[in-house]
Amino acid sequence: MEFVEKVRIMDGARINRALARLASEIVEENLGASDLYLVGVQRRGVPLAHRLADKIADLEGTRPPVGVVDITLYRDDLSTVGANPIVNRTDLPGGVDNRNIVLIDDVLYTGRTIRAALDQLIDFGRPRRVQLAVLVDRGREHRELPIQADYVGKFAPTKRSEIVKVMLNEFDGEEGVAIVERPAAASGEGGRP
Repeated sequence: MEFVEKVRIMDGARINRALARLASEIVEENLGASDLYLVGVQRRGVPLAHRLADKIADLEGTRPPVGVVDITLYRDDLSTVGANPIVNRTDLPGGVDNRNIVLIDDVLYTGRTIRAALDQLIDFGRPRRVQLAVLVDRGREHRELPIQADYVGKFAPTKRSEIVKVMLNEFDGEEGVAIVERPAAASGEGGRP
């Protein structure tokens, strides 16, 4: 389905600046990078985690390890995903026990994706601390669970009918963040009189 782009809120340069700022905030809050373990949520959280690790390495001279969680089987709406959901890999080298985890995702909306990621992390062990970094936070008014990000690249208050589309070179061949909507006829609005 095609979406109508309403506004482009970030381009590649803005994404890069936001990640540089997030890396600096993460290092500052954690008194360095020595105890950090970055964990990206499949899909777009993974390249963002690798980019943050590179920026932290530029600041601190050491690159924190990066892990990957796939929340597909931890979703509370798994029955609506389809009969044969595509499951990607979870890879947490060295485990999560007693580590300072920074969970990284592209967009924070209802909080359900992050809850699923936390459930999976806890199944792998007991971290010392878990923090959340997101590129875009859609605003607290959409939250269904009491989950807030510790580090936010950009706040973008949105309507429920809008979708925040994050585009990364690794998946989309371009860089940017846009607010999009379904066309009026497709969303059931504006149809027949």
